[in-house]
Amino acid sequence: MKDRVLSARGTSVKDDWRAWLPEEKNQVFSAYVRQLELSYNIWSISLNEALGLRHCGKLAKASLAVCVTPDLCTRFATPLAALLWALSEHAKHYGTVPNAAPLDPANFQGSRSQRSARLNSLLCRVILSERMQFLYKVSVIGEMVEDLNEDFCWAASEIASAVAAVPESVWQAADAAHYDLNTCLREAIVLLKCFLRALPADELEAFQRTVRLQMGTVAPERAGLSQPHLRHRRVGQIAGE
Repeated sequence: MKDRVLSARGTSVKDDWRAWLPEEKNQVFSAYVRQLELSYNIWSISLNEALGLRHCGKLAKASLAVCVTPDLCTRFATPLAALLWALSEHAKHYGTVPNAAPLDPANFQGSRSQRSARLNSLLCRVILSERMQFLYKVSVIGEMVEDLNEDFCWAASEIASAVAAVPESVWQAADAAHYDLNTCLREAIVLLKCFLRALPADELEAFQRTVRLQMGTVAPERAGLSQPHLRHRRVGQIAGE
């Protein structure tokens, strides 16, 4: 049986985030991050335009601007969930043991997201296996992404189809889902780098195949088993927790 090539995993999430990746792994990391950032930015710019129109009192134009955002949100959330599922699948089948830090409820706005993060933080104190801590965190974020996508699409559709003034709570729901999906993206980026740090070099191709398979899936299974006008970019803060 072929021996696994040793990984270069650091002693903590902070160490992994600050460390350099080997060139081949860095190319893979950068490609996935670019893809996710691009789809996020397109969605976020469209939503921020609608929010700006609303703040200027142009409510009819704001509702029209919101019309395109549910599709753009789904185009962002679907590959994000697929990447998380790929991380889980590979870790389960190959025994990869990346570093993972518990979620911080303070990084989320929505009450359901905060509850999920609080539960993750609590259970990670009693889950002794580092591998299971990673798998559990991936599962929680994957479920968050799917739920938040549904929440945002519902709120945006309510705004776009409204014939009267839209309740403040609906706009707040859309904005909170946007904020929390951004947090999920930042957490996923950190998880990806920690995963690649722990991944033996000879498994990189197998992992990419898993990602391609998951991203080609119309509805990825649950993992349950920027610019001045773009807000809430907190990768460094999350990685440093």
